[in-house]
Amino acid sequence: MQRMGMVIGVKPDMLDTYKRLHAAVWPEILALLADCNIANYTIFLREPENLLFGYYEYHGTDYEADMAKMAANPKNQEWWSFCIPCQAPLATRKDGEWWAMMEPVFHMD
Repeated sequence: MQRMGMVIGVKPDMLDTYKRLHAAVWPEILALLADCNIANYTIFLREPENLLFGYYEYHGTDYEADMAKMAANPKNQEWWSFCIPCQAPLATRKDGEWWAMMEPVFHMD
């Protein structure tokens, strides 16, 4: 299992929309996440900075293939069409990233 952490901004004027979307995530999206070997997915909000911290556990064996499968899913593309306009990616993210991935520096079981 891999623990994944990531960060992105959320636009202040879209904060209520983002919260509303995630208060009722579509069942198809939840099923897709599970089908792509993602578990224990949590998103935290830090105000007033309006930063989102995402955490999930990846239980698969081919991360790139599972992420490609997720990205290609039409229902997920529809979901992203609502979520992406709410987000403000960090200027310091790596090429190809939307959410900036984070390096784990400590874990305690």
